[in-house]
Order: sequence, then C-alpha cells, then structure tokens
Amino acid sequence: MADLTPREIVRELDRYIVGQDAAKKAVAVAIRNRWRRQQLPPELRKDVTPKNIIMIGPTGVGKTEIARRLAQLVGAPFLKVEATKYTEVGYHGRDVESMIRDLAEIAIGLVKQEQRRLVETQARERVKDRLLDLLVPASTGWEADNAEENERNQRTREKMRARLEAGDLEDNLVELNVEQKVVPVQIFSNMGMEQMDVDLQNMFERIMPKQAQQRKISIKEARRVLLEQESEALIDRQVVTEKAIELTENQSIIFVDEMDKICGPT
Repeated sequence: MADLTPREIVRELDRYIVGQDAAKKAVAVAIRNRWRRQQLPPELRKDVTPKNIIMIGPTGVGKTEIARRLAQLVGAPFLKVEATKYTEVGYHGRDVESMIRDLAEIAIGLVKQEQRRLVETQARERVKDRLLDLLVPASTGWEADNAEENERNQRTREKMRARLEAGDLEDNLVELNVEQKVVPVQIFSNMGMEQMDVDLQNMFERIMPKQAQQRKISIKEARRVLLEQESEALIDRQVVTEKAIELTENQSIIFVDEMDKICGPT
C-alpha cells in the first residue's frame, strides 16, 4: 500500500472496471489518505477521522466491484451488507453491531492466511515427521534400549523419508484421527428474523465437543489434514487476535448496499 499512489491505484482499478473515472479517483485518494493517517503519531491520528464515501448510480455500473477490488488491492477486510437487513434497533434482521463482528471474523481469516504462510515451512517439516511416525513408529520400550534395533529402525525411517520426499508413497494408506465437523444447527423462524440462527449456531459449535474418527486415508490426503493441524498449532492465537482487531479498526471496508431502500421521502 505504501508504494501505491492514487494514480497507480486508479490504474489497477482500470484493469477490472470500465469507466467510472470520477468514482475511481475518489476512492483512490480516500485510500491514500487512510494510509497517510496511519503514518501520523498516535496523539494526532485520533483527531483525523476517515471519511465515508457515497456512490450513487443504477445497478450494474460497478459500485460494488470498485469497493471489492480496492479492498483486494490493499489487503483490507471487506464486507458487503444490504441496508435493508440492518436497523439501528435490531428489531428487523440483525443489529448494526453485527457488521463489525462479521468484519472482525473476515479480518481473522485474512490474518490466519498470512500466519499460515509464515509457518508453512516449519509445518511441512512437522508433517513429514508425523507421517513417518504413522509409517514407521519410533522405537519405544525395550526397543529403545536395544542399540541394534534402534539403528535398524532409524535406517528404515530414513528410507521412508526419502520415499516420502520423492512422492513414491502418495497412494499408501495410513490410519489417522480425522476431526469430524459439527453438524450445523438450523433454526427456522416465521418472525422475519432470517439471521437469528447465526449466533445460536456458533454457540452450539463452541459447546459441543469435537469428535475425531479413526480413518484409513491415503498419504496424500493425510498430508493435507496434518498440514492444517500443524499450521493451526503453530499459529499464535493472541497475535492473530491483536492483528485482526488492528486490521478491523484501521483498514477495513464496509460496503452498505441498497441505502435508498431504507431512506424515507424528503
């Protein structure tokens, strides 16, 4: 973001949106001003409030696409909501505060992707060791005290490691505990609260214990499952939370669509 001038931002948007030059220039300047605000000392930054932008135009002219592409360009969490589903009192649809909660969840996903890339190399090495343990269990008990048996086991593991790295064992089957996803709880209501089930579903997912099932799967599939597990284990959840909050507060974009549907006559 620091290397992109408004002119360069517009040039990137030109690759996906035809016309709408005024709108693209306005959002490019706004996003650059947001970056400039982040460069200010904290005591000055709090006095500079980012500006909102209203884009007016018929359906299909590129309003949503401009905002979405802009968010992708700067790596910002992006949330599109329909104004008709939100009110200030939360009587119809969902409360406006849920916008920020949804945005924070998106930010957590973005930060997790970034963290996974940082730990990917270490995670892959740990996956190799776990696959080796499934194929050739490490010496335990009396075998660990037997030098000859221990040396034989180590040679076998090294051979298996070489075959794993060469991709010769991708179709071999191993037994692995695979976590089963919690069946989502569906709630139907005739009161017009179409989003009421979201919080209750999340609550049930938190309180219901996760189940693991012993399954025979291929090395290829096991590598994918184990990579996900090891990446999650290596990620610092505290870092994810802190970065996601900062990202949500300072760089996120909420696109509120259909504002005209809830505006009263003037």
